Amino acid sequence: MGLQFPEERHVLEADCTRCPALVDCRTEISWGTGDLAADVMVVGEAPGAGNPEAETWRGGNWTGKAYTARHSGRRVRELLAEIERPDAYVTNAVKCFPCDGEGSNREPTETERENCRAHLRTEIETVEPMVIVATGKHATTTILAIENREMDGFIDHILDPIELVGLGTTLLPILHPSYQDIWRAQLGYSADEYRTAVHDAIQKALDGDSS
Repeated sequence: MGLQFPEERHVLEADCTRCPALVDCRTEISWGTGDLAADVMVVGEAPGAGNPEAETWRGGNWTGKAYTARHSGRRVRELLAEIERPDAYVTNAVKCFPCDGEGSNREPTETERENCRAHLRTEIETVEPMVIVATGKHATTTILAIENREMDGFIDHILDPIELVGLGTTLLPILHPSYQDIWRAQLGYSADEYRTAVHDAIQKALDGDSS
């Protein structure tokens, strides 16, 4: 059975106003979804602009659920589809759409990531996943910041497991789906090779193999 993305939203602060600029941008807060006893947690950056007219892939800003946009959501689900665990918890480091004034999304600021970090910590401590798959630099650095750690050279750490002693889990950085094709080629992977490498790295973390 492939990795599933259940639909129940786990709301931590129904009308969060910690980031005034994000309150003005957002339509819905994109809370985490999935099994609260999942072995795998997937953490993205923030909801994208999405498309409210889309039949299925409208995006987190409209659905209130992480990884429900056509590009990133579909690519992440396809990438993880063959993991040998049926459960997952899926969320973002920042829960609200950071708009750039032109209708598309910008990178969340450090303050915005910090404001949302308590929610992410609560999710990690509640779910207690065996492995956190962080898609992209901002998701990875936000999780590390929970343990007061930093990272230099994100690309150099792709698919290298990082033990999070305080949180009791393993962090696995992978490429953000928006930049996946560019960077995986520079790392020397074909599309199939990268997908296999992600599967193998997650499975090792689930099996307790930190090598």
